[in-house]
Amino acid sequence: MKIGAFTIGGGYAMIPIIENEVVKKNNWISEEDFLDMVVLAQTAPGILAMNISILVGNRVAGKSGAAVSALGAGLPSFVIILVLAAFLNQFQDNVYVMKAFRAVRPAVIALIAVPVFSLAKSAKISWKTVWIPIVVALLIWLLNFSPIWIIITAIATGVALHCADIYKNKNNVKEDK
Repeated sequence: MKIGAFTIGGGYAMIPIIENEVVKKNNWISEEDFLDMVVLAQTAPGILAMNISILVGNRVAGKSGAAVSALGAGLPSFVIILVLAAFLNQFQDNVYVMKAFRAVRPAVIALIAVPVFSLAKSAKISWKTVWIPIVVALLIWLLNFSPIWIIITAIATGVALHCADIYKNKNNVKEDK
C-alpha cells in the first residue's frame, strides 16, 4: 500500500521500489526470481504493478498474499484518482496546476529509466547483447512494429537456440564416448 500510495509514473516507476522492498530490504525473493516475475507480469494482461504485486504476494504468502498485495497495490491509486477526478475539473485550467504537472514529467521519466537499467543489469545485458533491446525499441518506436511479433520472435528464437544447444551437447557427449 505504501508503494501504491507514493509512486508517481505507473508500473515501471514502481519496479525499483517494489524490488527494494521485496528483494533488498526484506529478502523475500531473490533478484533473479524478481526479474522473472517482472517478465511474467509484462507478458500477462493487466496493470504491470498489479501483476508484479500479485506474483510477489503469491510467492510470499500464497493466495491470501496475492489478494492482499493486489488490494494494497490498487486501492491507493483508486482512491487518489477518485479524489483527483472529483476536484481536478475545477483546477484543470489553473496555471500553477499545469506547471506542477509539467514539473513532474522529468521525474517520471527518471523513475521509468531506473528499472530499465536495473532490469538490464539483472538480465545480464552486456556490451555484446545491448544491441537487442536497442533494436527492439527502435523497431517499436520508429517503425510501429507490434510488440506481439517481437515477443513471438523472441520466444521462437529462444526455443530454437535452446534446442540447438541441446543438440550440440548431445553430439559432444557422443563424440566423447
